[in-house]
Amino acid sequence: MSEPIYLDDLTVGRRFTAGPVTVTEAEIIDFASRYDPQPFHTDPEAAKSHPLFQGLAASGWHTAALTMPLVLEAAGNIAGGIIGGGGELQWPRPVRPGDSLSLEIEVLEVTPSRSRPDRGTALMRNRTLNQRGEDVQVFTVRIVVPRRPAS
Repeated sequence: MSEPIYLDDLTVGRRFTAGPVTVTEAEIIDFASRYDPQPFHTDPEAAKSHPLFQGLAASGWHTAALTMPLVLEAAGNIAGGIIGGGGELQWPRPVRPGDSLSLEIEVLEVTPSRSRPDRGTALMRNRTLNQRGEDVQVFTVRIVVPRRPAS
């Protein structure tokens, strides 16, 4: 594993990438059957008549779950792990069976803590993209990152 990345190592504009991972119809149905059992996620025939999806679509929560291993692949060496402090989550278009997802992370802001000198936060935009480069999930999240320990 590579050296840990501390807050001091992050700069605005730094990017991380990972993927791809391919999504299957069986995975979409299995996930949705357990966690989001709506017909447009679980029944390919019923999904065809849905006014928005017009076909089987992965649950947004499935997209989020598929993205997390990509986050770890891309930036899993951030010191202390990926510790979320909240953010904004969007699903601009559905994930379909056969889609191949990749991840692009961009550092938007780095802020040392004024009250806790051993840490700070980084605002990151995580874009999950399909094989056409279209956003299927955008998660703008603030993570807590330790500062580099004094030697």
